[in-house]
Amino acid sequence: MPILDRIWIYPIKSLDGVSVSEAQILQSGALKGDREFALFDRLGRYVNAKRTARIHQLRAQFDLASRRVSVREEGTSDWVEFGMDGDRSGLEGWLSEFFGDRVWVQQNEGAGFPDDTNYPGPTAVATETLSTVAKWFDGVDAVQLQRRMRVNLEIGNAEAFWEDRLCVNGDRGVPFRIGDSVTLAGTNPCARCVVPTRDPVTGEQTNKFQKSFVDRRKATFPEWGNSTKYNHYYRLTTNTRLLETSDGGTIRVGDRVELV
Repeated sequence: MPILDRIWIYPIKSLDGVSVSEAQILQSGALKGDREFALFDRLGRYVNAKRTARIHQLRAQFDLASRRVSVREEGTSDWVEFGMDGDRSGLEGWLSEFFGDRVWVQQNEGAGFPDDTNYPGPTAVATETLSTVAKWFDGVDAVQLQRRMRVNLEIGNAEAFWEDRLCVNGDRGVPFRIGDSVTLAGTNPCARCVVPTRDPVTGEQTNKFQKSFVDRRKATFPEWGNSTKYNHYYRLTTNTRLLETSDGGTIRVGDRVELV
């Protein structure tokens, strides 16, 4: 039976993630603490890897219990620590100097800052999917691919592209239960952007990443998959939503995962 293999939370959108043993699903469907904070420029636009490749040079470590973040520039060894609550002016000042322009940190406790605001649930992928896709590219392993895709939930004991099963019912999606209390539904395969084409540490482009990905994804698309959800094949991982009948709850690494 598939199990929840890993849970990843990204406290500040576009920065490094944290592997946790358990997480709460909020009523919005989001993981508590995931993308709770985001960086914005003076025009109110996201400062993220889609628009700013330099963000790949920014390393971050989080102490979730004390609500603190430590940051440094890649290639340096000096971490600088800031609190994430209350007065964030120190962190904003450090980030503004790093990016060479004014940066603000904003917070959304209830739903975070997901890319898909209609379906803010955690993204899901089979661990075997990451291993399979990583083999398509020289010098890329499953760990690095996970960092490129920035997924929330890794499902173990499941076949490659198992997550595509969550989208076979069209717009309704397929409900799946994690543990005893949390029921989510797949909504759509996640369309990827420029971010996965880059090395997550250096920011360097992987040669012909998108074209190679699309060609291999189309060639290996499961026979049981719902191709109507794929107007293009530059898609990987599945977006989710919390079912209206569920109030959320806590998910834990090792929980069984079953289609409902």
